[in-house]
Amino acid sequence: MALFFGPSDRHLARLDGALVVITGGARGIGAATGRLFAQHGARVVLADVDLDVAEATAATIPGARAVRLDVTDRDSWRSALTEIGGDIDVLVNNAGVMPLGHFEEESERTTDLILDVNIRGMLNGMRAAIPGMVARGRGHVVNVASMAGMIPIPGMVTYNASKYGALGASLGARREYDGTGVAVCAILPSAVRTELSSGAQLGGGMPTVDPEDVAAAIVDTLRTRAARTSVPKWVAPGWSLVEAFVPEPIERLARRLVDDRRTLDLDAAARKAYTDRIDRHAADHALDEEAAR
Repeated sequence: MALFFGPSDRHLARLDGALVVITGGARGIGAATGRLFAQHGARVVLADVDLDVAEATAATIPGARAVRLDVTDRDSWRSALTEIGGDIDVLVNNAGVMPLGHFEEESERTTDLILDVNIRGMLNGMRAAIPGMVARGRGHVVNVASMAGMIPIPGMVTYNASKYGALGASLGARREYDGTGVAVCAILPSAVRTELSSGAQLGGGMPTVDPEDVAAAIVDTLRTRAARTSVPKWVAPGWSLVEAFVPEPIERLARRLVDDRRTLDLDAAARKAYTDRIDRHAADHALDEEAAR
């Protein structure tokens, strides 16, 4: 199996037999990414806290398998790695949660879940996979952050904090492991048509993409090794220009025109399945944290 030949190589080599582990692989971006890697010949492992859903998804992807993984728990990472076996060639840190709404109404256990999954989970993944990659002199890590890691949005205070942190950690790890043969890349999707955005009004000035678009960007980082890639590609450079040259009063007017406060007025019925699942995970996570003390 030839995955890539070193930091200077700019061409995506074949992925035949490469071991690709995708966290949050049961649904959405994770599932789409697993399908695309499998199409390129990779051996795909879908790692997810909801093992039954991950197994059902893996059954639809040739050669894929599923393992249970709570990304917030380092012991769970150790168990998952033992079950996976073999050397990880590509790690996609995709697991994430996105509760939305008024900041002052957010429960402490929801805050803990967002920060622990979106930041600690990604850090745990890098700690688990990178040492082996460094020892072999090659490896690839993709951290799925968000454009919410660059653009502050009402209704996403804690989520913004987590994704700013995810982007910063990705860029920091990229510098720390530069020259080792391990590339760390961050993907910043705009609004994605998945369960995470259910109940929210998409479009209307908010760039919206499908999970398959994000999956394509993730796989393409094996060719580009870009530090930061937004989906669509123009969004991050465009926002950087806004930050550099647009006065805040003009930005405030533009935000009003596109209704950037729409995440404060969600369709609760349309979002209920997701919020119920997040509430369940938050409660389980709080119990696990209490038991660990």
